[in-house]
Amino acid sequence: MSRRTRGIFEKVPGSGVWWIRYADSTSRLRREKVGNKAAAIKLYAKRKTEVLQGIKLPENFRAKAVTFGELAESALGYSKAHKSDCRHDDSRMKPILETFRNRAAETITPQEIERWLTDEADDKNWSPATINRYKALFSLTFRLALENGKIKYNPARLVKRRREDNARIRWLLGEEEKRLRKAIEEKWAEHMPELDIALHTGMRRSEQYSLMWSDIDFINRIITVRHTKNGEMRHIRLNQTALATFEQLFARSNGEGFVFTNGRFEHLLNSRHWFEPAIEKAGIADFTWHCLRHTFASRLVMAGVDLRTVQQLMGHKTIQMTCRYAHLAPEHQLAAVERLCETESAQEEATDTRTSTEPSMPVNAQVALVQ
Repeated sequence: MSRRTRGIFEKVPGSGVWWIRYADSTSRLRREKVGNKAAAIKLYAKRKTEVLQGIKLPENFRAKAVTFGELAESALGYSKAHKSDCRHDDSRMKPILETFRNRAAETITPQEIERWLTDEADDKNWSPATINRYKALFSLTFRLALENGKIKYNPARLVKRRREDNARIRWLLGEEEKRLRKAIEEKWAEHMPELDIALHTGMRRSEQYSLMWSDIDFINRIITVRHTKNGEMRHIRLNQTALATFEQLFARSNGEGFVFTNGRFEHLLNSRHWFEPAIEKAGIADFTWHCLRHTFASRLVMAGVDLRTVQQLMGHKTIQMTCRYAHLAPEHQLAAVERLCETESAQEEATDTRTSTEPSMPVNAQVALVQ
């Protein structure tokens, strides 16, 4: 049995974390968490010397500064548990950690974050939207640490978002949809339900391909999206087409696990292996899967659905986001302004009708009025 050293102890036997205990110059009993045993022996000797010299010790010894790497680990854990697009956070965090991993989190300034974003954007030709995604990851990391009491200040709050140009929204035109469906039917017919679900629910790709059968309520016709981009649960109503499509998928599944699987019931992670080739085969330019979401929103607005309802169906936090995505087609805008002409014509017809139906005055009465 090893000899026990006075004033040094392992609070949790076998943990490898050692503490020291001593009385300071005021006879106050002090305890400090140190680390390994050798470091504890060394610090204990130092503290005893300081006591003998009458040195006044601080009320609280500063805890070891938390590093950005520790905050990043917690943030990625949160992302994995609450966000459907957590893999994007994983990839974006890697270049951030190359610079900030070992930095004490509370020493990082807004100016340093801004400079890092600018330099990376210049080197890698990032768009304003990409810069904002990295800025959002900084914000998430520091916000969670602040809420958990690990830091006292969030430097990312003072970093401004870049202005994004979202003026152009691409959606699927009627003729394009016909060509796309024909291309899918010829080579990827088993994936047609995936297209129908996207067009009739407006789900993000990550939301759609994360769906499980337990998330679909066939009786009440509701989808529960458990992990959204915003980290909040939301619900989507199923129209007749979406409901029939899910019933078709259920009939050819084993009724368990993920909704979208291959013939061997293996989970399909995304649509890239068939959708992008189908788009190319159909000859549709400048179109991605996310444009199906734009199509859902645009068609709702063109059908006369109010923006507040569209906002709820899209899962947007603000109405401004809905206005950005749900642009009306030029033809629909033309139909709207043409109503002005219809209104003017109706007013003219009403005026003509009133004039023709008013009783005429006798001639002698008209003369009398003139006199």
